[in-house]
Order: sequence, then structure tokens, then C-alpha cells
Amino acid sequence: IHVGEPTAEERKVHDVVREAQQAAFEAVRPGVACQEIDRVARQVIKEAGYGEYFIHRTGHGIGVTTHEPPYMVEGEHLPLVPGMCFSIEPGIYLPGRFGVRVEDIVVCTESGGRRLNNTAREMRVVA
Repeated sequence: IHVGEPTAEERKVHDVVREAQQAAFEAVRPGVACQEIDRVARQVIKEAGYGEYFIHRTGHGIGVTTHEPPYMVEGEHLPLVPGMCFSIEPGIYLPGRFGVRVEDIVVCTESGGRRLNNTAREMRVVA
């Protein structure tokens, strides 16, 4: 959601984050290490020139609590398995200006990822 008309840069950053989130989602499949989901999202953001502004992990497990292992972050070698539920939520944060995050909750299936929410990922502008 964006309040008021977004600038060209705000639209660009949103598009980069959305692309990173989609790329990470497409990387989900059994056997892939959790850190690889982070790497995929981070690479898209880095290639767009915003790597230093992605300051958090790409996601975290969802289960008994809101934020729990496994974490989609560099160093998390645990492989994805069917039934594993986690967030994919890359973001870019430009200090003192604005930030963008696109988030989905995903479950790993035998054939890849399945989103558990159906929220639109396009920027929505409100007055």
C-alpha cells in the first residue's frame, strides 16, 4: 500500500522487491537449503543496486509461534521438506526515506512452493 502518488523510485524499489520475492518463491522445493531462498532474493536486490539496503533475513518458520526456526538466511543449511511452512519477505529500506517489503506465507510441497495467502503483490495507491 502506498499513501499518495508514488515517485518513480518508490515504484522501482517496489518492483525490485516484488521480483526478489517471486524469485525466492520459485526457488522453493524439497531439498533446497533454507539459505538458498535468502540468496536468491538477495541476489535480485543486489543486482538492482540495493543490496546494502536489504538488512534482514528473507524469512522465518511459521508454526507454533510467529517467528521461529528455520530461518531463510545465510548459514541456515537445513533443507526444505514438504510441509515446512515459512515466510518469504524480502525488503529494501532506504534510511530516512522509505521502505518496501512484500511478504507471503509459503508451504513447501513435493512439487515446490504453495502460497497460503492470496494477497495481491502489486502496489496499491490510496489517497
